[in-house]
Amino acid sequence: MTPSEKNLVIDDGAAEVGEDDFKPLSQAEASAWRKTQKHVSIWHVVGLQAFVAVLFGVCAAWVAGSKAVGWSAAYGGFSVVLPSMVMAHGVTSSRLARLLSVFPAGSLGGVVFWEGVKVLLVVSMLGLAPVVVGELSWLALLAGLVVVLKVYWFAFLMLSRVKK
Repeated sequence: MTPSEKNLVIDDGAAEVGEDDFKPLSQAEASAWRKTQKHVSIWHVVGLQAFVAVLFGVCAAWVAGSKAVGWSAAYGGFSVVLPSMVMAHGVTSSRLARLLSVFPAGSLGGVVFWEGVKVLLVVSMLGLAPVVVGELSWLALLAGLVVVLKVYWFAFLMLSRVKK
């Protein structure tokens, strides 16, 4: 055996020890565990995103002294919010989600499908930005988009700490 082949030898004894540590939960134990876990609704996150998009648009208009900058920032924020709303509805409430939820792979496929729809909506909204917003400020639009995207992390951090 060469030195490189010796490094590839797997210790089967260590894998067997790890298997003894695993104990599946009973239905009652799983139910008790679920009750201790906090539930964060995607609709709360989308609502927080909408609030931040409006607030950021107002603040951008106030700081820049220009309504066009405010509208651009708000449009950038809503370029995240509206596709997120469509995806949240598609994953949680659509007929397709109910049909696909029967199979684990179908649920994953549904999430991938709705994420694709979400990306297409974002790209479409950004492409239509010069038509929708009169005096478009691309810098303000991108700032609004980035700020609202960061709300995902902030929302999950804050909403996961809320007591039931």
